[in-house]
Amino acid sequence: MNLYNIKHPEEQVNFAQAVRQGLGKDQGLFFPENIPHLDNIDELLALPLVERSQKILGALIGEEISTEQLNTMVKNAFTFPAPVAKVEDNVYALELFHGPTLAFKDFGGRFMAQALATVRGDGKITILTATSGDTGAAVAHAFYGLENINVVILYPKGKISPLQEKLFCTLGGNIRTVAINGDFDDCQALVKQAFDDAELRQAIGLNSANSINISRLLAQVCYYFEAASQLSKTERENLVVSVPSGNFGNLTAGLIAKSLGLPIKRFIASTNANDTVPRYLREGNWNPHATVATLSNAMDVSRPNNWPRVEEIFKRNGWALTDLHSEAVTDPQTEDTLREMQDKGYVCEPHGAIAYRVLKQDLQPGETGLFLCTAHPAKFKESVERILEIELPLPAALDKHNQLPLLSDEMENDFATLKAYLLA
Repeated sequence: MNLYNIKHPEEQVNFAQAVRQGLGKDQGLFFPENIPHLDNIDELLALPLVERSQKILGALIGEEISTEQLNTMVKNAFTFPAPVAKVEDNVYALELFHGPTLAFKDFGGRFMAQALATVRGDGKITILTATSGDTGAAVAHAFYGLENINVVILYPKGKISPLQEKLFCTLGGNIRTVAINGDFDDCQALVKQAFDDAELRQAIGLNSANSINISRLLAQVCYYFEAASQLSKTERENLVVSVPSGNFGNLTAGLIAKSLGLPIKRFIASTNANDTVPRYLREGNWNPHATVATLSNAMDVSRPNNWPRVEEIFKRNGWALTDLHSEAVTDPQTEDTLREMQDKGYVCEPHGAIAYRVLKQDLQPGETGLFLCTAHPAKFKESVERILEIELPLPAALDKHNQLPLLSDEMENDFATLKAYLLA
């Protein structure tokens, strides 16, 4: 698999290098030089999740990793289902919260851990990543206990849900967590500064597990195929997919699935009040505002890292960016939508509710709608219980960590302090 740096196309790497390196020169994102078009889509959709995913990832990665190794990686990573639930006529939810940390990031995080363990070579590795909620837990659990791999996770203090925090800040061992006095964009900026520091990068074997890492992104492609496999052939023919969007990795993976030949008619990028992309598509000006805290905190991102990949896919395929629909949803609208969904018999959480609301606004007669549910409602227990006036039982995975003490360090938004911490 050959990949190039979007900012500097002359920088080219193979899959193993991209996984180990994370980012290219000048913080450029790696992107596949070639995305094959799969002709046997119906045959693929008839296969079970793991077997189908092995074939999809094999087609993307190529012969660089042996079939036997890749099959083992996928089998070890994808140990849980991604069911599609009917919410109403022609509208379905893809539930991506049945993994160990109850969020869609389990797919990417676990596959990346398998990939890095396979291609790592010698020397120490430090995973440094920023999280707005769910990435931290997925990465922490995926890498927990792996030999010679240290993980440091930055998150905005007080701006993720208490249960999200408990899920990844209670492990210890090779997992260190740091609460930064700032917002998610500050955390992400610190990660980028670290990658720009050649001395630091070399000293600790720096790598990232954000959706900027190509292995995470490729893993996410697989659940779009899984969703389509659970719909009828007729429903698949006019399929519209609404993606709750923060850092835009999830949407990028869906666009790669479409490029491979999965019959998705169009995508909707659904955001909260952090509406950089909807404004950009509407007005043509890239003008990030200050990040604001919302009910859907995993989408509280004003400078989405993966946006260059989205534009690259549209450019490469000759698609018009104006065909990407994108709308922002306020917190009061999110609350109203959660109650509306409850009335239909489906209990959701803020991120999924946003994707559902924009999908409903956008769906045309004759189309089938699918929206992504990226986290279990219990991960947002306090807000969901308040809005819906119900009591949510805690799943066992959450309850176990809820009883444990937080092990996080606290830090100001200062790169020199972070560098000293990492080198120590």
